[in-house]
Amino acid sequence: MPGLAECQSLLRLLVARGDPKAIPVAKGAIDQYLNTAPACLRGRGLRVLQRDMLEQHGAAVGVQRSFAETVDAYIAGKLAEE
Repeated sequence: MPGLAECQSLLRLLVARGDPKAIPVAKGAIDQYLNTAPACLRGRGLRVLQRDMLEQHGAAVGVQRSFAETVDAYIAGKLAEE
């Protein structure tokens, strides 16, 4: 899927850092993926990202966990819009 791997890698890096100031960067990466992916692949890609965030959440602690939860909630909102 176009841009999915790049988005996923960036989100993983941002979760590992856990900096709440980077939430807009994470949202921007997700939005960019949605803007470039074909419509027929967007929902599937979002589910891949969401599954990855759930895995990151399970392995994270503290601010990393909170960051993953916030990103997961944003993805869930985007899925609801699809």
